[in-house]
Amino acid sequence: MAILSPKKLRVPVHGVLLLDKPVGYSSNDVLIKAKRLLNAQKAGHTGTLDPFATGLLPLCFGEATKFAQDLLEADKAYETVVHLGVTTTTGDTEGDVTSTREVNLSREQVEAALTRFRGAIEQIPPMYSALKRDGKPLYEYARAGITLERSARQVTIHSLELLAYEAPNLTLRVQCSKGTYIRVLGEDIGAALGCGAHLNALRRTQVGELTLSRSVTLDALADLPESDRGKLLAPVDALLSSFPIITLSEELAKRFLQGQRISLGKEGVAIDLEQGRVRVYRESDRKLLGTAQLVEFGVLAPERLVSQQI
Repeated sequence: MAILSPKKLRVPVHGVLLLDKPVGYSSNDVLIKAKRLLNAQKAGHTGTLDPFATGLLPLCFGEATKFAQDLLEADKAYETVVHLGVTTTTGDTEGDVTSTREVNLSREQVEAALTRFRGAIEQIPPMYSALKRDGKPLYEYARAGITLERSARQVTIHSLELLAYEAPNLTLRVQCSKGTYIRVLGEDIGAALGCGAHLNALRRTQVGELTLSRSVTLDALADLPESDRGKLLAPVDALLSSFPIITLSEELAKRFLQGQRISLGKEGVAIDLEQGRVRVYRESDRKLLGTAQLVEFGVLAPERLVSQQI
């Protein structure tokens, strides 16, 4: 009889792994691999990248998962190659070709078309997306040959830069708001140019304040001794770097962690902030306590709290 080796126990791991996702893997695939390499109990990602896409995918472990939603709301930046003259069922290289047209466009014509896609624009979400209808993702309907009506959504293209154009490919750098589909942007640019298009490559370079330059690959993570892998994690508050800081005394920190609202003015805590989202630290050890809303009359309202076990 074969003797099964005991299952390896997962351990508490807290922090953020800035992963450079490889092509050909889903976001969930790489999350599972990274979770196993770090032997972590709890993990989640901050919004998906399509399998054909590469680039920055922040993975959250332990207490950092409480703040993953903040990156879902953050602006993103991408570099993409748009293949003009060919459309596909998915808007990228993974789909079947649906049409081909000759491309005979000047750089000036391309630049002129791009002006229509800067600022606030409307996009119709693609059928090949994770948006749900009646509890089922749209891509499941699409794979069954069903096309559903989708309402247009407003997104913002903060910056759209033409890096290179050599027909039929144009390379773009895009900075955009949450909810922007770069595949749809590429298709819409192709439609505006009268030739159609799909994405030939997509690489995410930034999520909020986090950048690809600080990322690590799965291979690099795997090559490290297991005891050193956790050293690649950024701290939990790396997800919150855009929020102002409020520091509390030991006594106020205890009250905050109990979920109490604190009137900072009455407690003698000087603030020079407008109302809004803040991150809160304990003064004695500079430890992150969580996030809060600074509301009217200088009242600090606890939001998401960090376990004091980390």
